[in-house]
Amino acid sequence: MTATEWITDIALVLVVFRQLREDRLDHKTFLIPLGIVAFVAYSYLDSVPTAGNDLVLIAALTGVGAVLGVAGGVYTRIRALGGHLMIKAGVVSAVLWVLGMGARMGFQVWVEHGGGADDVARFSLAHHITSDQAWVSAFVLMAVTEVVTRVGTIYLRSRAKARSVSPAAPVLDRTA
Repeated sequence: MTATEWITDIALVLVVFRQLREDRLDHKTFLIPLGIVAFVAYSYLDSVPTAGNDLVLIAALTGVGAVLGVAGGVYTRIRALGGHLMIKAGVVSAVLWVLGMGARMGFQVWVEHGGGADDVARFSLAHHITSDQAWVSAFVLMAVTEVVTRVGTIYLRSRAKARSVSPAAPVLDRTA
């Protein structure tokens, strides 16, 4: 793994650790993780291979990302306090986030340094996965989907919470 890959992966993990302490729900809550995955997608998603079972692999890991993201968003506490919406990632949310990010990092380290490249090549051959780009696309789209669905779930829940507390309450704290 390159230094950029380590920094990006660690930054994504720190996003949730930052939310382990309660803080105001504001634009940063959404923009920081979306900015990180936009950078990742731009940097690593050159193409989406469609030959063989590449799309099956990509769809499966993207689905895992969606499940982890929605669950992480559901297990993030959102509450009103003093006219502001507050957010705090719960233990379950943090565990799911680290599980998703850690699985991707672990897979990459295993393939690059742990002797897993031959195992992945055999698996790919046996299951008609045509290239390493299929794996890259699958894991990048898994990360992007996990982040987008988590952020989307938090956004939808924050809108509902703001409206239930006060119909005139702002959805996002624009003063922070």
